[in-house]
Parts: sequence; structure tokens; C-alpha cells
Amino acid sequence: MTPLLLGIAAYIALQLAIGIVVSRRVRNEDDYLVAGRSMGYVLSTFSIFATWFGAEACSDAAGTVYESGLGWTSTEPYAYGVALALAGVWLAAPLWSKRLTTLADLFRERFSPGVESFSAVLLIPTSLFWAAAQVRVFGHVIAGASELDHDAAMAVATGVVIVYTTFGGMLADAITDVVQGLALIVGLVVLLFGVLAEFGGAVGALEHVDPARLDFAAPAPEAWLGIAEAWTLPIAGSLVAQELIARLSSTRSGVVARRSAALAGVIYALVGSIPVVIGLVGPALLPDLAEPDQLLPELARTRLSTLGYTLFAGALVSAILSTVDSALLVSSSLFSHNLVGRLRPKLDDRGKLRVARACTVGFGLLAFVFALWADSVGDLIELTNGFGSAGVFVLLVFGLFTRFGGAASALAALIAGAATFSLGYARAWDYPYLTALGASLLAYVALVRVRAPGAA
Repeated sequence: MTPLLLGIAAYIALQLAIGIVVSRRVRNEDDYLVAGRSMGYVLSTFSIFATWFGAEACSDAAGTVYESGLGWTSTEPYAYGVALALAGVWLAAPLWSKRLTTLADLFRERFSPGVESFSAVLLIPTSLFWAAAQVRVFGHVIAGASELDHDAAMAVATGVVIVYTTFGGMLADAITDVVQGLALIVGLVVLLFGVLAEFGGAVGALEHVDPARLDFAAPAPEAWLGIAEAWTLPIAGSLVAQELIARLSSTRSGVVARRSAALAGVIYALVGSIPVVIGLVGPALLPDLAEPDQLLPELARTRLSTLGYTLFAGALVSAILSTVDSALLVSSSLFSHNLVGRLRPKLDDRGKLRVARACTVGFGLLAFVFALWADSVGDLIELTNGFGSAGVFVLLVFGLFTRFGGAASALAALIAGAATFSLGYARAWDYPYLTALGASLLAYVALVRVRAPGAA
């Protein structure tokens, strides 16, 4: 066994051990899905940060900057950092005060059970495809460090995540996120110092950045819609993500929720700047790289010691695990709590816990199937971006802060947003997400005076 594979195996074993130990504290659905609403600053801050910092935040950000430079449409990591900070300042306290388990709970209380169910149906595929994308990347990492083929490596990856997420739930997720967040930071800092050493330090590295690769000139008037599209999708999509709502709901107070989300946004932007810096100086180290998204792994492999490369691999595995376990837990919570829970309202605490765990296993296996089916990680990422979130964002704003509109408005907004974005994606519109947001808003306002059947 190579040192790299040994390091990855030890790291994975630690995650499994944490999940099994924490499972002893999980006695009901509340413990499993929102950690008993007991998380403090460290757990909640690192859990939010690590969940958002997926593999694409490392590889794709560096690869995009390597290929195209840094400009107004460079949204990773800054749009996501803004989204998390905005969630802390704007949404965290009012959401926490609602004592929600999922975002769909808010829609049930504010609109109707039908809106609750429909929103859950729209949100589940987003998290499921996201989990599948991370499983596929995890398979690449394990396959590259071992003699397993990619499909077998994905099976191993899926099994690991299913086991520790099923056992420990949100609390295990949050504790492993602390480990994963620290590993991420250490691994990326080690790589950054290794890269800067090639130039004799930060000043030397900056001298090798072509000024033409920093494009912050005033955009042409027609370019602003493209910039707005690029920034609105990650910000609005993140604000309504169940992964975020669950972590805000899992904290012990609204103050902890607010400060943790804001701090996580700052940490995300700072740590996420490391791949950006490496992407800027990358052409001077590895010119004409055929696959730009392989910049970080290739630099780590060729520039770092065995220990340094192992630390970087641990960082990459951390980014993947912290995202995929959260996505599985979200799919499970929406299905078990908002769909099965409505069909089986008399389930006791143990029954609800068994259903939630069974759903985690089921969605983990589905994520594996989708990961096998997709041609690339990019296919899966594109399937998650924007689908359903435009309508959900409109509902969140009106539902949380106003009494304007009812169930008919909510259902119309959800349908209009999902249908418009799907059509725009299929036909390659220039601004599918902005169009979907506009359609959702218009649909909501247009049906304000209509009462849906069975609405409260």
C-alpha cells in the first residue's frame, strides 16, 4: 500500500469511527436531522464552511482562473462567500426562530401542506445530483491512489459515506466537518507555500501574473446581465439550500446561527482564494495544461513531498466527503420528514428515526447509480444548478418576511420557476436563472388573490 493510499484509508477510517461513536447519542429524528439543536460556534461554522467547499471549489476554481483569468464573472469563491455571509446577516435569526427541520416546514406553516410536498419534490433532486457529482469525484481520487477501476472506487466511496452518515446523522456530519475543514485548510496552505516557493515568495509569484489575466475594467452595458446571471445563481441558490437551513436550525441559538454563517462566509472567501491565486500563477508553472481542472492535483503531485501530497489528497477527500454526506442527509430529511411524515403521521420517534436512516441509505445508492450514469461531473453539476431554486427563493422571501400571497401563489411560483429554468437550460438561453426568477415572481404576484384548494 502506497503512503498516499494509506493516508486516505486512515482518514476514511477516522470518519467512520466518528459516525459510529456519535450514533450512540442519536435517539430521535430531531437528534438525527438537526443535531438536537445543540451546535455551538465551532461545529456550526466549520460545518457550513466545509459543506460548501466541495471538490469543484478547489479544482474548478483554479482551472477556470488558469484558463480564463480573473474577472467580473469569476464567482468562485466570492459569490458563495457572499451568500453565506448574507444568510447570517439576513436569514439566520428569523429562520432559527421558526424551529424548522427543513425549509419545506416553513412552506407548510406559511402556505399549505401541498406547497410543502411540492417544494420537497423540487429540492430533493438538487441534493441528490450534487451528492452523485461528489461520489464521482471521490471515485477519481480513490482510483488514482489505488489499483481499483473507477466504478469500483465509486462503490467504495459510496459505502463509506452511507455508513457514517446513516449512523451519526447531522451531529456526526458536523463533527467530521470540523476535521474535514481543518484538513482542507492545511492541505491548501501546504500547496500554496509549495507553489510560492517555486517563485521565491509571494512577490516573485505576483511578477509572473500577466496583467491581462486580471480583467476588472468597466463592463460594457450589455455585459451586466451576464454578470448578474453568474452571481445571482450561486447566491440565491445557496440561500435556499436545505444544507444551509439544516445547519442554521441545528445551532443552539439565533445568535450562534447568525454569527456562524457570517464567519463561514468569510472563511470560505479567504480559503477559496488559495485556488484562485494558484490558478493565476499556474500558467507559469504548467503551461498548456490539457485539462485545467487538474491544475491543483498536478501541482501537488509534481511539486510537493510525499507527505505534502498526502496532506493535499486529504484536503481533496475532505472537500468531497463534507459535501456528499450533507447532500445525502438533506435528501433523506426532505423525503422522510416532509413526504413520508405526512403519509405516516402517527410514527413514533423510533419509527421516524428508522425511516430517516433508511432514506439515507436509499438516496446514497441512488447517488451511486446517477454517478455511474453521468458522462462527467460537469453533467451532474449542471443538473443541480438552478433547478427549482428560483421559485423556492421567491417563496422564502415572501413567506418569511410578509403575509402577501397564499398557497396558489406559492404553487404557481414553484411551477413557473422550475419550468422556465428547465426550458432555458434545454435551449441554452443566455440568462436562464434570471428569467426563471422573473417568471416565479410574476406568477406569485399574479395569483395573490387566488385561493388554492385546501389552502389554509
